[in-house]
Amino acid sequence: MSTGFRVDVDQNPYLPLGGTEVHAVITIASKAGAASVAPASAPAAAEVVIVDTSGSMYGEKIVAAKRAARAAVDTLRDGVYFGIVSGTGIARMVYPPGKALVPADDRTRAEARAAIGGLDADGGTRMGTWLALASELFDPFEEGALRHAILLTDGQNNETPEHFEAVLQRCAGRFVCDCRGVGTDWQVEEMRRLSSALLGDVGIIRSPDRMAEDFRRMTARAMGKSTADVALRLWTPKAAEVRFLKQVAPSVEDLTARGTESGPQSRDYPLGSWGQESREYHLCVRVPAGEPGRQMRAGWVKLVAPAADTEVLAAGNVLAEWTEDEARATEINARVAHYTGQAELSRAIQDGLRARRDGDTETATARLGRAVALAHEGGNEVTAELLRRVVDVVDPATGTVHLRPAVDKADEMTLDTYSTRTVRTRGRGGGAAPGTGGD
Repeated sequence: MSTGFRVDVDQNPYLPLGGTEVHAVITIASKAGAASVAPASAPAAAEVVIVDTSGSMYGEKIVAAKRAARAAVDTLRDGVYFGIVSGTGIARMVYPPGKALVPADDRTRAEARAAIGGLDADGGTRMGTWLALASELFDPFEEGALRHAILLTDGQNNETPEHFEAVLQRCAGRFVCDCRGVGTDWQVEEMRRLSSALLGDVGIIRSPDRMAEDFRRMTARAMGKSTADVALRLWTPKAAEVRFLKQVAPSVEDLTARGTESGPQSRDYPLGSWGQESREYHLCVRVPAGEPGRQMRAGWVKLVAPAADTEVLAAGNVLAEWTEDEARATEINARVAHYTGQAELSRAIQDGLRARRDGDTETATARLGRAVALAHEGGNEVTAELLRRVVDVVDPATGTVHLRPAVDKADEMTLDTYSTRTVRTRGRGGGAAPGTGGD
């Protein structure tokens, strides 16, 4: 039976004598209409829109937030269960009035639009309470249902990091959450932590008038998902060690610590919900060194989903072979090299911006210069342009730059939110990285 999924593995399987690290780029692609894994007894999809209504949202922002929430409601397909949450120091249901989601139809959309009109800006910001309510709303939806949330904020969380982290851990795996920050008074690292834990993305909305279109786009993307709770099941041989597993396209996300034991020598890594799309992952496995000519399976990748009833959606092998041929053993696979550079680019940008904020100009110049060189080398033109708003580029090839004495904060935050986006190689799943939310 065709599941609509495909796994392809790119690697150089040859290792030098004594070599122990096996690298591979795993491309996973799904087609529209891939087999839905939502149980017949559960709704196909559920959506929660969380709007920051704290005091700082007063004025133009709250007006735009109302338009955005209505745009999201209008984009929902019939039958999707949904709700609107107002977030301040507490979380409050805006629609429906009770703590239960309702299916979208002409009547409920109209009621939701009217209820959204009553939103007002007043109070503090405790995002953990907002997420906790969303998680409660998703409780009736069994594993395999598509569960998605949108969270909008314009400020910083007032909770302790320990409390917020505990909420994120409880919510992880319960639903996917895309986050948007409007203006420049919120913290990118804080929102990235949230979106990363909940397998969503983060973006900046530079001005309120862009909010509605961004919400419409996020909701439409969520409506395009057809398979929920997909996991990458990785088997490795005895004495092997998974050094890392990272998503590298369309964005960088380290999944290494998220694996959970699923059988002998096997771990499952959550990949979230899928529609018609492709994503790429960089896997590195350390194996015991072998003799010349020895061949082995260094990893066995399977895609699984909870309602597939143990069916493997797709699978692929990661291989290793030891050779005395130095040319074969030292050749670096082009896709592995490309995504290694893209992951380093992401780190260099974040390190450089952090150093700049801390007043460490020497480190900031070095790291942002390295980012310029990597963006130039990897053909990441969007990131290169964003970098030019933060540094004056003398020589992109060598990464020679000067820090700009004054930088628009929105430009800096846009670069920060975009830092995890990558460009693909021109092999499988080709194409450019998507744009930053709201930009």
